[in-house]
Amino acid sequence: MSSLIIKQIPCLSDNYGYLVHDPQSGETASIDTPDAKAILAALDDEGWRLTQIWNTHHHYDHAGGNAELVEKTGCAVYAPKGERDMIPGADHYIGEGDEVHLGEHRARVIDTPGHTRGHICYIFDDEKLAFVGDTLFALGCGRLFEGTPEQMWDSLYKLKALPDDMLIHCAHEYTMDNARFAVTVEPQNADLQSRILQIKALREKDQPTVPMLLGLEKATNPFLRPGSAAIRANLKEERSDDAAVFAHVRRLKDAF
Repeated sequence: MSSLIIKQIPCLSDNYGYLVHDPQSGETASIDTPDAKAILAALDDEGWRLTQIWNTHHHYDHAGGNAELVEKTGCAVYAPKGERDMIPGADHYIGEGDEVHLGEHRARVIDTPGHTRGHICYIFDDEKLAFVGDTLFALGCGRLFEGTPEQMWDSLYKLKALPDDMLIHCAHEYTMDNARFAVTVEPQNADLQSRILQIKALREKDQPTVPMLLGLEKATNPFLRPGSAAIRANLKEERSDDAAVFAHVRRLKDAF
């Protein structure tokens, strides 16, 4: 079986689109569609044919390019079951326990509500690749536009259970702002302090900070670390459960 090729596409002001290509079958999936023109240009550059769109959720900067891409390519559109009739062009609805295929490669679908009620993520277990939309960011997580803190923590807990060497592809370049916040929550974290220096160096060169290894997120991302004794002490939440600590961190970030 051939290896998948991933093309990361800067879109709009701070989005990333992703093309996932299987050389053996010639199939290509677009993970969300923040900018149809940018995606079409990338397809043209690579000489790839778009066969599928895999949407994570209904927000315009994730599904806004669907209609044009379907018109230009005739591709199939896979969308969350929990957002039926909210995503342009959707002709397949999927959720937890389903799989999508790219040639012989398989990605399983997990439900990750919180940012939106129906948000889903795509996990290539064999290839150690995860496409997480707006659920998890480098040093951050998505805002709770439709879901509850408890739902989002449950979703993040699912992602946290993946292997440390899982490569996480998130949908926005928010890392520098997230880093400024993260250090206020857990300034004692030496791994975080070191990572911030690396992030600054990358951004000074206008280089992306994603994708990122999940193990690094587990060590430095405060939204994945409600069990941290330092975070709990800093927030005076020593006796709270993880969901309550997560909710506190999310409220602080919302006001940051």
